Parts: sequence; structure tokens; C-alpha cells
Amino acid sequence: MAKYDNYRSQLAALRQAPEKDLSDEFIQNGIIGKFSLQFELAWKLLQKALQYDGRVESAAGSPRTIIKAAYSSYDFIDEDLWLSMLDARNEALHVYNSDMARDLVDDIISDFIPAFDSLLDSLEKTYPAEVLNTF
Repeated sequence: MAKYDNYRSQLAALRQAPEKDLSDEFIQNGIIGKFSLQFELAWKLLQKALQYDGRVESAAGSPRTIIKAAYSSYDFIDEDLWLSMLDARNEALHVYNSDMARDLVDDIISDFIPAFDSLLDSLEKTYPAEVLNTF
């Protein structure tokens, strides 16, 4: 399955987060895990888009490099938000208490899911389906 298809599928699952019992630690950990996976798919999808557009930065294996290149290439990337998502993804491995977990879940629901949705919408407006299906 292509990254684009995985991205869409995983985003549909992550969108269910606000409907769950957010006070449940198990649910919080699941949402954080889904976010981490979604972020991974997102930056790799951006990498594919940059590669398709012939950007040399697409050869980088660093999400930070890809986000910065995407910001300079596409008007639909909010660099600060995406870099904060990267930081949150990196810190997600070190969330040891329920207050930190709940704060991250709140950020995922209020800021990060809309950013993932915006990326999907923007890519679908920018590239035809036959191109996206190669990503």
C-alpha cells in the first residue's frame, strides 16, 4: 500500500480521537501512538511530493530537513506548527505522567489533526490522483 493510502487510512482512525474517553490513560496512549505514526507518514509523504517535484532535499532522511524544504516549496505548510509536531513526536516517547499525556492529546486534537487534514486536502488539490497513488 502506498504512503498516500496509508496516510488517508490512518488519518481516518486518528480523527476518531475526540470521540473517545480522553481521561482513560490507555486511550491517551493509543492516540499518542496514532499521532506518532501519522506524523511519520506525513513527513514521508512530503518527501515523496518533494521528490516528484525534483527537489534535491527529498534525498534527506531527516524529517526536519523535509519539513523545512516543504515549507519553502509549498504555501500550505506552516513551518512552526510542523516543527512543533516533530518535537511533540520526539517527546512522545518520554511522556511518563498523565498530565503530560493529556496535554499532548489536547494538542493532537486541537492542532495536529487539523494540520494533517490540511496536508491531505492540499496535496489532493495540488496533485492528480494518479500521481498521489504513486506516493
